[in-house]
Amino acid sequence: MATVYVVETNPTKKEFVTAWLDKQFWGGSGDPELIGTYRFDDTGGEVGFEGFILKREDKILHLPMTYRAAPLEGADDYLIVKMDHPVLGDRWAYDAMADPVGIHMLNQALAGEIQQADFHFYNQDGQYQGTEDSDISIYIRGELPEAWGTVSVHHVLDHLDLDGGELRRLVGRWEDASATLFELTPTQAAPTDTQPIISE
Repeated sequence: MATVYVVETNPTKKEFVTAWLDKQFWGGSGDPELIGTYRFDDTGGEVGFEGFILKREDKILHLPMTYRAAPLEGADDYLIVKMDHPVLGDRWAYDAMADPVGIHMLNQALAGEIQQADFHFYNQDGQYQGTEDSDISIYIRGELPEAWGTVSVHHVLDHLDLDGGELRRLVGRWEDASATLFELTPTQAAPTDTQPIISE
């Protein structure tokens, strides 16, 4: 279950997502249009995970990030923003591929151990507003002999086709399109806190 407060952060999500995309070689330019978001739950209850699917000019972009209540040591280069949340206070948002808890959640999802989270909305005063399905449907595709591996992310979703490939993938579906968001290369060892960052 993803607890979502219907509040405006400072800076706003659109502001800090746009600013981060502007710094990425794959991030395109112009005003991003949000297609949808999805979330995963941290079984430890400490770290939030949110993925954004956006359209920017002629590109479909994918940005996964994590939210923390304190800075992540050694990840300054991957800090997207320090924001003020009206309910939760100071929050630090990071590129999820540099966050060991984010990688752990992706490994769990790719292994079929967790599902994407349902959204439960609250207002700023804590009053429950109800539930809503994510705009993005996440499902697993492909075979995997090992339960854990090295996770790679697809940031630019140029090819919205799913033909070929034997790797296990997390696929996102929205409106009339779908694309691979993450892939898993099997390894023999259990995951560590030092997963490599691999981007496309």
